[in-house]
Amino acid sequence: MEPAFSYPHYLLKRQVLALTGIVRIYNSQGEMVLYSRQRMFRLKEDIRVYRDEGMTQEVLHIRARQVLDFSAAYDVVESTSGIKVGALRRRGWQSLARDEWQILNPNDEVIGTLQEDSLGRALLRRFLLGTWLPQHYVAALGTHPVAEYRQRFHLFRYEMEIDFSADPAQQFDRRLGLAAAILLAIIEGKQSS
Repeated sequence: MEPAFSYPHYLLKRQVLALTGIVRIYNSQGEMVLYSRQRMFRLKEDIRVYRDEGMTQEVLHIRARQVLDFSAAYDVVESTSGIKVGALRRRGWQSLARDEWQILNPNDEVIGTLQEDSLGRALLRRFLLGTWLPQHYVAALGTHPVAEYRQRFHLFRYEMEIDFSADPAQQFDRRLGLAAAILLAIIEGKQSS
């Protein structure tokens, strides 16, 4: 597997003043290990993930199944082999008050959830504090937490800490976990900007 997917901790930085979603992911040593750029003028989301900013080698492809993203499902495909790693599906109506995603295996069976921290905090974010109250998500396979996604508060940039330390056996595929972080930064981040 690609070495970029082997770390327990990451820092995601989304470029705020860009026409498309540009995301850089760093390991705990501060080295950039992944770079992503959302494709412009697409009816369906089409996000490519590369090893470097030169976009010399694509490692993941995240693509929406449908045009509207209210309850969209996003397939995560390993670019080198073309094998589907899994999918992430946004829970449309449930996400109105509190963001919730389903984690799907390659056969589209639900294996887990990715959920915003609490209903109360989610409502405060949406109706009162906005980006002043950073987002926090927990990914769980079944009932076992496997990852945390914590947005850092910054006025002029978007940063998210990604922590897989609750999953030392790597039951949650890091490729799917990092694709989730990219989607949160681009899709959910667009809503809070």
